[in-house]
Amino acid sequence: MDRRSFVHAAGGVAAAAMLPLPRTSHMRDHIDKIGLQLYTVRRQMTVSVEKTLAQVAAIGYKQVEFAGYNGRPPRAIKQLLDDNGLTAPSSHIGLDTLRGPWNRTLSDAAEMDHKWLTIASMANSDSNSLDALKRTADLIHKAADDAKFYKIKIGYHNHTQEFKEVEGKRIYDHLLELIKPDEIDFEMDLCWITAGGGDPLAYFKKYPGRFPMVHVKDAGPAPEYHMEDVGKGVIKWADIFKQHKQAGIKHYFVEHDNPADPMASIKTSFDYLKGLQF
Repeated sequence: MDRRSFVHAAGGVAAAAMLPLPRTSHMRDHIDKIGLQLYTVRRQMTVSVEKTLAQVAAIGYKQVEFAGYNGRPPRAIKQLLDDNGLTAPSSHIGLDTLRGPWNRTLSDAAEMDHKWLTIASMANSDSNSLDALKRTADLIHKAADDAKFYKIKIGYHNHTQEFKEVEGKRIYDHLLELIKPDEIDFEMDLCWITAGGGDPLAYFKKYPGRFPMVHVKDAGPAPEYHMEDVGKGVIKWADIFKQHKQAGIKHYFVEHDNPADPMASIKTSFDYLKGLQF
């Protein structure tokens, strides 16, 4: 082999070595950035937003989801996030927020760099008939049109009520079919869907790509389904997250509505998820 051929061949080997290794069946996924729904530490946030966000970041969380700004201006909250290496892809809002000073809400959300404003729940009157659900979907679509200007999307978060039937079909299915997929996304709460009798994997398969966010909170055994720290309950997390590509999951937010010790709880959940492979 002459010098030119040798150099060419060696260069090819070096280039090949720099290419990513092909994925094999034994290689597993994991969650790169674990998030927290700040409702879990709402009491701590009331005492000190600064200290709470610093503690959340120190545990290892990289993302948070808000449920109100504790009376602080968005600019000040955003600076605290930046100082602690946190981002906030989403914030929860009430459905009635869409009926109020909506552009002010959108302006605040843009200042926070939210990508979604996620409807936390809706009243029975908004979902107790197909006509009511159609009115709700229309309201959400109009709000989503306004949100496009701010490069923000609307999300919808479920509880158990969405798995009750209205006119022969679950409310959740009505919503998924009435709401345009290119405008509104769904944040699946994996505890509440379990308690409501729904199957996350079945929804991922039927409505692929529509669940970019999930609430990760565990449930004890039926029929109570009391909340547990993640990894302490009956939900099979690896089985669910194996289908993350089909579901479209991009953000994983830990949540526990009433932990005895919120900081201990979010650390237990974080540690479990950090070590989870699927």
